[in-house]
Amino acid sequence: MTVPELIAALPTLNPTKAPNIYRLMRILVHSGFFTQQKISDGVQEDGYVLTNASRLLLKDNPLSVTSFLKFELDPILTKPWVFLGTWFQNNDCTPFDTAHGKTFWDYAGHDPKLGNFFNEGMASDARLVSSVLIDKCKGSFEGLDSLVDIGGGTGTVGKAIAHAFPHLNCTVLDLPHVVAGLQDSGNLK
Repeated sequence: MTVPELIAALPTLNPTKAPNIYRLMRILVHSGFFTQQKISDGVQEDGYVLTNASRLLLKDNPLSVTSFLKFELDPILTKPWVFLGTWFQNNDCTPFDTAHGKTFWDYAGHDPKLGNFFNEGMASDARLVSSVLIDKCKGSFEGLDSLVDIGGGTGTVGKAIAHAFPHLNCTVLDLPHVVAGLQDSGNLK
């Protein structure tokens, strides 16, 4: 896709910002999210092509990590970076504590939206990790009868392992509010 095609595909883009899309694309090429290549439809013009990294952000990709990225870029998690210098000078355990006056877990425990956002982000990341784990480390599961995933969130990794290894009894343990409403399924509890 060329820059003019990209601008045309962004209907909510303020027209005064259109000249900045080229700069943004240069940063994204440098970061490895796109590659730049000549597109020849009669006119030699630079266009941008997805890389493996950017394909992980597509909605229809079953291994999409979009939820994880959105979680990591949420202002609640980026604000602590502003307090990094202060954190080095105080006794707080983490920069999150310094920025918000409480631990992440206390904050998320009282903010269901953040808790859900966190769980969706972790599940997104877990889909990618579990696909690699099951594909590349099958031998690690040989000889096992059971497996417990402690702090397993909503069970994304446990579900994947239970599905790939039906002989294995899998149990996911997490805080009651995290696993509330989840159901046992076959060899997954």
